[in-house]
Order: sequence, then C-alpha cells, then structure tokens
Amino acid sequence: MSEYIIKGGKRLEGTVNISGSKNAALPIIAACLLNGGKSILYNVPKIHDTEMMFEILKSLGGTVEKKKNKVIIDTNKINKFEIPENLMRQMRSSVILVGGLLGKYKKAIFSYPGGCDIGTRPIELHLKAFEKLGINISKNYGNIECFCDKIIGKKIDLDFPSVGATENVILTSCLAEGTTIINNAAREPEIIDLQNFLNKMGAKVKGAGSSHIEIEGVKHLKDVSYNIMPDRIETGTFLCLAAINHSEMLIKNADANHITPIINKLEEIGCNLEVEKNQIKIKVAKKLRAVDIKTMPYPGFPTDMQSVFVTLLTVVKGTSVVVENIFENRYRFTQELTRMGAKITIEGKTAIVKGVKKLYGANVKATDLRGGAALVLAGSVAKGITKIQNIEYILRGYEDFVKKLQGLGLDIDIIKG
Repeated sequence: MSEYIIKGGKRLEGTVNISGSKNAALPIIAACLLNGGKSILYNVPKIHDTEMMFEILKSLGGTVEKKKNKVIIDTNKINKFEIPENLMRQMRSSVILVGGLLGKYKKAIFSYPGGCDIGTRPIELHLKAFEKLGINISKNYGNIECFCDKIIGKKIDLDFPSVGATENVILTSCLAEGTTIINNAAREPEIIDLQNFLNKMGAKVKGAGSSHIEIEGVKHLKDVSYNIMPDRIETGTFLCLAAINHSEMLIKNADANHITPIINKLEEIGCNLEVEKNQIKIKVAKKLRAVDIKTMPYPGFPTDMQSVFVTLLTVVKGTSVVVENIFENRYRFTQELTRMGAKITIEGKTAIVKGVKKLYGANVKATDLRGGAALVLAGSVAKGITKIQNIEYILRGYEDFVKKLQGLGLDIDIIKG
C-alpha cells in the first residue's frame, strides 16, 4: 500500500493552480450518455474517480480518448446497461450514471455503490424519484434493476436537498415527455455547471442554484464541448494549508463566489484574503483565533471542508465548536489527529477542538478522502515525520496533489507499496 512521508516545519509559499471540479466532472461525464454522440470536456481532473467513470463508460460500450488538455467521450455505441459491481463499489458517485442510462435508454442495472465510509448515504431518495417518473424498480440479491417504456415528467418533492438525487432526476428528465419539477433541490454550484453543460447540449433546464428546478423534456441532444468549473473544495483545502502554515499563497483558477462561507470563516479566525477575478491571495502573518462552525447544505458551510477546517482549528488559540449536520461518520479522522497531539472531543455530531501549540509527526491512516487531506495539512506543520497510509482515498479527489504541495515547499514524498 502506498503512503505519504511528510517532514513538517518548512516554510510554505507560492502559487497553486486549482484543477477542475471533481463533483462537477462526475455528473457531467454521466450526462455524456444522453446525446448518444461525442462530448469534448476540458479541465477534467486526472483523479481516481474520473478514471473509474471512464472505465464504467467503456464497459457499457462507450469510448474515451484522452488528449493533453481534453477528454473526448463517444457514447454512440452504448450496448450494455449494467454498471459492473466491482466498479460501482469503488465509488459512491457512480450512481449518477443511472440517471444517464435511464434518461437515454430507459434501463439501468446496478448494485449499491461504495466509496468513502463517512456515514449513511441512502439511495432511496433516488429510487423514490425514479418511481415518481414512472420507472419500475426491482431489487434482487443486491442488484437494482430500473426499467420503463417511457418517462413522464412529474413534480418531485425531495425529502432532503440531496446533490446526487437532484442530479439524477435532472439527467433522467432531459429526454422525458413533459416537464419535471424538482422542489427542495440541492443548490450547489456543481449543479449549475451540470445545467450549463446540458443546455449547451440542447436540453431545457432552468433554476439550478435555487431550490426549484424545471426540466422540459426534449426529443434529441447534440454533440457538445464544455469547460468544467474549478474545484471549490480543492480551493478551500489550499487556503486552509496557507492558514495553518501562516503562509502567503496565490490560489489561481478559483471562483471565490463558490466558497463564500469558507472565506468568511478564514477571515473570522484572522486570515487576510484578497479576492480578484479567478484568483484569491491569502496572507496569514498573525496568530489565529478559534471559531464555531456548523456544516449545512449549500450555501452553508460545506461538509467536505469540515475535516480540513477542524485540522486548522487544532493549532489556533482557544476552543472551537464544530457541528456536523450532514454525515454522522465524518469525525473518524479525528482519532488520527489525536495521535499527533490534537485535543478533540467528540460528542455526537459535535466536535470540541481545543487549540494546542504544536502537532507531532506520527504514523496515521486516511479514513476517507477529505479526512486524508486533513492529515496532510496536519503533517505540514507537525514536528518530525508524519507517515500517512491509505492514501488511495486522497487520490480519489486531488489532482497532482504531491506535485502541487512540493511546488509550495512542502517536504512530501509518495512511497509506492
């Protein structure tokens, strides 16, 4: 098994370019099923999760051609409708392909998805919405088979503003008969990116970014080229890296409008940020102070940033209180941080973080994608050497992570096992 070796304490500074958004790329790749033709995507992050999506598309009969700055996806010869179980289990987001298959071919067979173990993420919201659209669902020995003769637009009231369920309903409805309305829809910027991609393909989707989305079904979709938005969670991760190291960094290819709650909390703890078009400059020279955080659906503080921000709070003065309202298992990484000297107490969905003067290098394990990134931040300031195992989690979501960190001055190497 591969691992990171980090020697903490070196001064970090410089410029980092943010990659394309993981959480926008995955549904957009799934949407490429809908036109039954060619889609050219730019700014696709080269990470494990996008590679898994490409493998699934190829297993269904599609082709994927990678060039220097673009990916060409052709779904003209899709002839299978079952997502391989071994690939489905590697990545939770693979469930988004179901919407693409149903929308285009009216049939999809899949197993329950895998991915990071950060809490219960039932797909019942997805299945309930599919049934409302007239799709028959059969569960048999761990497999789920969805099929129908036609999809009729309906009003879907989501019990929770689930990002995945919102995206799946949109994909399923683009070629449906009539109009589908989603109430209590997720409002994330990645859904706006999906809407923009689909509309460029010829779909009629409006309302993304609000809790009310309407999809008017069309008969055909066309070939398309599209540039994927920058990754807001990667942006937040590097801003927190600068903060925990009291560094000065320039974060390029970043959209500050997507991370308002992150910027607000960084300023609240004492960071100085200058926001310009497509870039953010952060300068952290003074002592930082504690802050309270509650994760919420967008536009609230993102759950994907909770782990990274908790790590930052372990070395600021005072006591911070963090409430995780989305995933109940997202504090597993804190057990690893305590091995490095952090003082964190977990009480249900609340983490009480008492700042310490120093973290210390230790042998730790990534428990999930964002928790793994959090350990990298801890290692960057820890005294001594930190070894991080299970880095496969981290490779799921950060493109060229080691190279970017080394470019900022971090003493980090990857030891392949």
